[in-house]
Amino acid sequence: MGSRTRTALVSLAASLAVSAAVYHYTGWFVFFIALPFVPLLFREDETEPPVRECPECGFSTRDADYDFCPRDGARLVER
Repeated sequence: MGSRTRTALVSLAASLAVSAAVYHYTGWFVFFIALPFVPLLFREDETEPPVRECPECGFSTRDADYDFCPRDGARLVER
């Protein structure tokens, strides 16, 4: 389970607990507090592209548009 999913689940549980406490003490139903966290539960984990680095100067990037170092023209290699 990814950190985003864990965060969303903990936030959802906390939100539901707050909603239940508000309902218990005031009689107001405030379930809407939990709704902002629902989309986070169904979002897929995005994997980042690998870091590629210039062996000459140390320039590094995750951008797939770069095949060569903009500083010295050397081909980037994966770390």
